[in-house]
Amino acid sequence: MGQKEREMPIRVLRMPMTKARTQLGSLVRGVNVEGDVVVLEKDGIPVAGLLDIDAVEDYLEAQDPALRRRLRASMKAYRSGRGRPARDFLDELKAEATE
Repeated sequence: MGQKEREMPIRVLRMPMTKARTQLGSLVRGVNVEGDVVVLEKDGIPVAGLLDIDAVEDYLEAQDPALRRRLRASMKAYRSGRGRPARDFLDELKAEATE
């Protein structure tokens, strides 16, 4: 998933770009440390956002057509009962890593 584990809900801040420009350092710190999401507005209209890099990477990966095909195939297999316990999969990965 990529996102850091959080006990508190994500805080979404809306801010005019002109104000954000003067507070960029603290906004980035809030995004990186606290997990905030900042929606930047121009004339009251949302035009961009600041997200934690993990969320950006997850988004970019999800745009990859090959990854999306693999995820659909995986979900289809899972729904048809061909899933397996995560513990078995992790054990398999550990065994491969030690080979």
